[in-house]
Amino acid sequence: MNYLDRNEFNFEPSQKVLDAVRNFDAKDLCFYTRIYDQGKKSVISVRVSEIYGVPEEQVLLAYGGEDILKNAIHYFLMNGDNKKILIPEFSWWYYNRVASECGGTFEMYPLYEREDTFAYDVDEVIAYTNRVHPRMLLLASPNNPTGNSLTSEEIGRIMESIPADTMVLVDEAYASFITSDVDYIAPLVNKYQNLIISRTLSKFYGLPGLRCGFGFIGKGHDQFLSYINKYLGYNRFSEAVALAALDSDEHYRHVADEMEWGRQLYKRELGPLPGFKVYKSVANFILIKYPIEMKEELMEALKIQDYKIKFMGDKGLESCLRITLGRREQTQLVCDTIKRVYQNLEK
Repeated sequence: MNYLDRNEFNFEPSQKVLDAVRNFDAKDLCFYTRIYDQGKKSVISVRVSEIYGVPEEQVLLAYGGEDILKNAIHYFLMNGDNKKILIPEFSWWYYNRVASECGGTFEMYPLYEREDTFAYDVDEVIAYTNRVHPRMLLLASPNNPTGNSLTSEEIGRIMESIPADTMVLVDEAYASFITSDVDYIAPLVNKYQNLIISRTLSKFYGLPGLRCGFGFIGKGHDQFLSYINKYLGYNRFSEAVALAALDSDEHYRHVADEMEWGRQLYKRELGPLPGFKVYKSVANFILIKYPIEMKEELMEALKIQDYKIKFMGDKGLESCLRITLGRREQTQLVCDTIKRVYQNLEK
């Protein structure tokens, strides 16, 4: 089965990752890591601190970006009387579920369709946050499923203009596919105490099965750090593989370039067809509006070929497909199948 429905990785891991797996000494699993004796969380947090220029004590580690998200929302919504979080209108359904798990409530602020993209209205986000004054504001950049992102300047403007006691969580799980720039992270985290930026090895580094996420938080959150950190350390096999992945940017940057080929193919082949719109994406997936009347035939045509893509059911996106950007042959087959089914519909 070719899974192009959950934004997983359809390419090969880097050679360094393969070597780390092959060369791992299973005897290491017989002992806890001793790095916590040095006041550090993990060899991963030390390496991430070096790469991003953020002090190690402000680096978060968890069981994937999902775990950072869950821990942060649970902690901040359960402490105090303000249990409200704001989330983007078209976004990952899991955001509101996490809020409800801990007795929190959520409101959705709008994203706007503008030509070939969706976009945050930064001024409206600021105004909405000041009016509602939530405990948390969630920003997804890039956003799933729409594929749009915020600039570092826009994040800074939001941070500067909202209440200082509103915790802002920027979910950057899909960052790095278009740009390798991370220089903005340390200045933002150093300036704003109420900021969390969450990342993961699941998307750009193609290791969702490793379940390893990392992030950054502003200063002064010792209790939250105690809540989320693992006193006895982390999975030593995951640590070895994660370090290899973090040292393989060249390999994964090449994969990201391959994904750009897929973006351009969909734009060129499907964009001009009546009833289609190919949205701009800076993630490892692409959102495409299509004639909804071809849905059943398209589902069947892809099933016959052992392919899965995401047929959106979210309100306002019912006539959209979200397709993971896979290998060239996968992308070509999906694109050709969509065109063939469309042409059959037109006959």
